[in-house]
Amino acid sequence: MIIHDHYLNCASQIASPNCDQRPNWDISLLVIHCISLPPEQFEGDYIDQLFCNTLNPKDHPYFEEIYQFRVSAHLLIRRNGLIRQYVPFNLRAWHAGVSNYKGREQCNDFSIGIELEGSIKQDFTDDQYQRLAEVVRVLLLAYPGLSRQAIVGHSDIAPHRKTDPGPLFDWERFYSLLG
Repeated sequence: MIIHDHYLNCASQIASPNCDQRPNWDISLLVIHCISLPPEQFEGDYIDQLFCNTLNPKDHPYFEEIYQFRVSAHLLIRRNGLIRQYVPFNLRAWHAGVSNYKGREQCNDFSIGIELEGSIKQDFTDDQYQRLAEVVRVLLLAYPGLSRQAIVGHSDIAPHRKTDPGPLFDWERFYSLLG
């Protein structure tokens, strides 16, 4: 696994329009999220559709609430460990929203966002933990501003709005696999 021109070589690529230039070259935070669409359901293409602004509000009642959101992440790690990349790492993905990390607002400006296909109510898979650790090791090497100490959950940077990756995300297991 390597990063070439800000793309992960083992990830399938789907370009999201929901990104832009970073205001400066400072990648110093990694944010772990989780997502399932519809909620608590896995597989399918709905996450791709959400991140590419093609989600049909008629496909599920929940989609009527979110289909107009303009959001993305750099990566998605599916339940089976497959990786999808929506935004190259040098660009700003729109994943964190209103956020703050150690007094710094607008975490999208300086972070990489990784979504895990999952929910706060269900365990993540062995494949996801393995792939997440592999990806993070590569990111730490490729972007020297990142560090193990600056890996957080979405809930850490937006605690009044977000709960992901949730209480079932095993941080100790992740750090053990990270080495």
